[in-house]
Amino acid sequence: MSTVALRWLHRNLFAGPFDAALSLVVIPILVWAAYAFAHWMLVEAHWEVVGGSLKVLMTGIYPSDQLWRAWFSVGTLCAMFGAGLGLSVRPGRAAVAAAASAAAVIAALISAVIDLTSGMLTAASTALGVAAWVGIHHSGLDQRVVLSGLLAGVLAIFVVLSPPGFEVWGGLLLSVVLTIAVSILTLPFGILLALGRQSRIASLRVISTAYIETMRSVPLILVVYWIWIIVPLLAPDTSVPSLLRGMAGYALFFAAYVAEYVRSGLQAVPKGQIEAARSLAMSTWTLNVDIVLPQALRVVVPSLVGQILDIFNGATLVFIIGLTDFLRAGQMILADPQNSGRTYEIYVFLFAVYLAIGGAITYASRRLEAHLARGTR
Repeated sequence: MSTVALRWLHRNLFAGPFDAALSLVVIPILVWAAYAFAHWMLVEAHWEVVGGSLKVLMTGIYPSDQLWRAWFSVGTLCAMFGAGLGLSVRPGRAAVAAAASAAAVIAALISAVIDLTSGMLTAASTALGVAAWVGIHHSGLDQRVVLSGLLAGVLAIFVVLSPPGFEVWGGLLLSVVLTIAVSILTLPFGILLALGRQSRIASLRVISTAYIETMRSVPLILVVYWIWIIVPLLAPDTSVPSLLRGMAGYALFFAAYVAEYVRSGLQAVPKGQIEAARSLAMSTWTLNVDIVLPQALRVVVPSLVGQILDIFNGATLVFIIGLTDFLRAGQMILADPQNSGRTYEIYVFLFAVYLAIGGAITYASRRLEAHLARGTR
């Protein structure tokens, strides 16, 4: 064992009597747990239940003859993710090689479990994301142009997926699309609430504050259920899909948290700049749009990205309004008597997917924070 390794072990695991005793107890337990889990995964688990249920897990009850729409959405989402990375993360050779290797492994697994076509489509979607990452980073496009392209991508996904009906959206696709749509909707609403809370107009300030504090005082599940119930009462002659009502509930709830993030960013803007702008007779609109908001949003971007993870994890609550999200799709599979003994396999797969997506969002948030150089200021 090298000197560096021995030094690391002494510093991190055996620095003192208590650390040494704790390490001697915990390390064998972790090794035993890792061995038992690996043995179960490689020898005992019946992963064919996951392979045979991937369509339900990924798209819910979306019609099988319309799955090309779902594949279009997957490709668009990969391209959007790559474009977002291109704005802040340099695509080094090692990173691109690692992404390509991971995509090749995933595509090979999907080809073996489902069919070759699905594996090739997965590889193509991933390649599209890597190409967007490299292309956007080296193109030098203005951020506003890239953001406009991302919004157009979201709109295209909705247009392509909509024809079979909102009620058949489900699985991981529903969770991801819901997360992206709600994240976009909450930003402008949250900014208006933050500006309203700091407004000189007393009535606007009181209304904004009351809304923010009310939403932060109630659970998300109550807001979603309340919106789902009240819409038919307010518009009895119209039929608003449950998906859109759920999105409205999520957006109204998380906008209050966005408002608080933005308000903290507004307070970080030096007051001297605001006073100087007012001394030049700038209007309130020009002051906020050209001077205050660009600086405030730059400070809170990492927090806003981190909230995307909260929205994604909270998407599991849409089952209360009859939608089939990723977690609910797994429970539907287990409800089949033929799969009742495969609980561990299904939930381990769900855990792995949630962990992978959550890790990607966390990594993006940290990279953005490092890129903007605000976290250590």
